[in-house]
Amino acid sequence: MKRTVVLCGPSLDSVSGVATHLMQLFESTLARQYTLVQFQVGSEGRSERAIAKIARLFTSPLHLFALILRARPDIIHLNSSLEPKAYWRDLAYLLVAKVMGCKVVYQVHGGSLPDLFLGTNRFAQSFLRWSLNLPDVVVLLAEVELDAYRKFNAGKRLAVIPNAIALSEYQTAYPKNFEALPIQLGSIGRLADDKGVMETILALAILRESGANWFKLRIAGSGPYESTLRKAVEEHDMGAVVQFVGPIFGKEKMDFWREIKIFVFPTFHREGLPYTILESIASGTPLITTRVGGIPDVVADGVHGLLLDSHEPQTIADAIRTIALDTERLQKMSEAAIERAQENYSVQRLSNQFHLLYRELLS
Repeated sequence: MKRTVVLCGPSLDSVSGVATHLMQLFESTLARQYTLVQFQVGSEGRSERAIAKIARLFTSPLHLFALILRARPDIIHLNSSLEPKAYWRDLAYLLVAKVMGCKVVYQVHGGSLPDLFLGTNRFAQSFLRWSLNLPDVVVLLAEVELDAYRKFNAGKRLAVIPNAIALSEYQTAYPKNFEALPIQLGSIGRLADDKGVMETILALAILRESGANWFKLRIAGSGPYESTLRKAVEEHDMGAVVQFVGPIFGKEKMDFWREIKIFVFPTFHREGLPYTILESIASGTPLITTRVGGIPDVVADGVHGLLLDSHEPQTIADAIRTIALDTERLQKMSEAAIERAQENYSVQRLSNQFHLLYRELLS
């Protein structure tokens, strides 16, 4: 008889990294080894008025309680993050699961590191440490997070299980031709002020001022910072080389990765392990990015791309200039990136790791 696991997270129809992660689990061999049941949390994928949202916040833990009574799950797998909204919301689900005697997997998808999350107040830190020791295991995305949780003495058991990507979707994205000009640079993701897109635009303005005319930039995605980014492109007279293509999915996204020669992602957001990093290496696209979150776990500096210690426009401009016209180096980076993705970031690897984790919890 298969054991039952409740996966708590956003709607599978929502556009988010956590939704992608859940979908991968439901479509993997894990779904043949366990009965997987989704319990939707959060506002992503919902259309509701303010009153309905408030009512849901208060009643949702009771709905989880009812689901546990009905389905008798063996494991509650909470997908959360150390962001204020997610942490306090999911703490209620965690307490319900523990009261009902379920094993709890608490997976942290980015956010703050624990020593910074609730500030320096000793009581607040003690409360956070107590709550993170409630789950049977805390799953993290990166080694840097593992070190931070160990130092904070948070989590009775810690495990690192990186994100994964459906590699078969990216087979048509390579081999790439790095000799053709102009060099097509790319940025994809939510257009927010801490994702490094503005810094990339300013870096290209620096290159243009130095006489470089061998590049174009394609920006895919949408978000609250889009109008500011468009204004910057206009102010620096970059309209001929910077294109906004909006949100892209499916074939459009595959076309994007096929056409992009270098992925520029100088993020300074509190990343866990961004799916765009995995998409980049899976598609054989060398990248220029920063040492944030789990990115250094995936990208070796000089092997798969360039890792930056700063997101300043001049630093980004220098990095682009360093590799953009070195076709032999880009080709080697592309081949190394594909190999890295295939060896370490398949959905099958993800499924196997969670199967082993679940089995150990239930033994």
